[in-house]
Amino acid sequence: MAKKKNHKWKTICLSVLGLLVLAVGTLAYGYYQLQPKNHFTSVPVVSSGKNAANETVNVKEPIFNVLLIGSDERKGQNIGHSDTMMLVHVDLNKHKYNAMSIPRDTRVHVDGYGYTKLTSVQYIMQAKNGSKQGVEAAVSAVSELTGVPINYYVETNFEGFQSMVDSMDGITMDVPFDVALTKDNVIKAGTHSFNGTSLIRLVRERHSLDNGDFGRQRLQMEALKGIAEKALNPGNITKLPALVKTVPDYIIATNMTTSDMMSFGMAAKDFKPDSQLSYFQIPGKGQKLYDDILEATNYQLVIDAQKIKKLAEAHFKL
Repeated sequence: MAKKKNHKWKTICLSVLGLLVLAVGTLAYGYYQLQPKNHFTSVPVVSSGKNAANETVNVKEPIFNVLLIGSDERKGQNIGHSDTMMLVHVDLNKHKYNAMSIPRDTRVHVDGYGYTKLTSVQYIMQAKNGSKQGVEAAVSAVSELTGVPINYYVETNFEGFQSMVDSMDGITMDVPFDVALTKDNVIKAGTHSFNGTSLIRLVRERHSLDNGDFGRQRLQMEALKGIAEKALNPGNITKLPALVKTVPDYIIATNMTTSDMMSFGMAAKDFKPDSQLSYFQIPGKGQKLYDDILEATNYQLVIDAQKIKKLAEAHFKL
């Protein structure tokens, strides 16, 4: 009888050991697959720089362009304007990132419609063709404006942005200049801590700033740096899987998969913006021009096409 019991326990122990080996092997394989050099062997192309592409291409290195979009879409709606747009060039080999703000009032041409503001492209196309097509139209507009391919897009709204910051218990960021939210509420230049609500108020402000929307772009860039530093801090990397699972709470639309986000997070851990990030703004001339879509004259920012393409070629080329 004792011999049978020993045999039974031996069988159980071997089975448990086998399961543990299998689990470790699966985790090791998963970790191997999530390494950027193994994961980003092919990437989507939403727009090629000349026109919409919607294809997948093989790549030798984990280098790609991502368009971050902040829209004014309200909860429960499927339509909104592109209120904030930032193109980010990601080089996970060198751990280098180039970011460029794309002004919402930039004058662009939409085939079949004429000239309008960049912010209106997404709204018009969503109203006509649906949510995904509207976002991809905005991506294509930026890709054609800059002349470089865009591989991924991530869109959030003000509620999602606020929830993201609150989920991390707030962030710390550098405010580059004084910002008067109201007459009696002025945030002085320097390092400050913000929760989701206070950060939203800060990054939406532009009327009190000396250089208007360009100043707001700077604030948004600093906020994103603060978010990235907090999320990609080595001490928080173990929380990355849980954070990625809550992405639907903040993100309206994206073509990045869960594994894309995990691989990117692993590669970008311990993000150091001062040494790894370069930031650019697009100069332009504000003019009152006729908007073919709105059928009215409004303020539009006219960009020198050659200058922006030269800037993109130097810092966002794949």
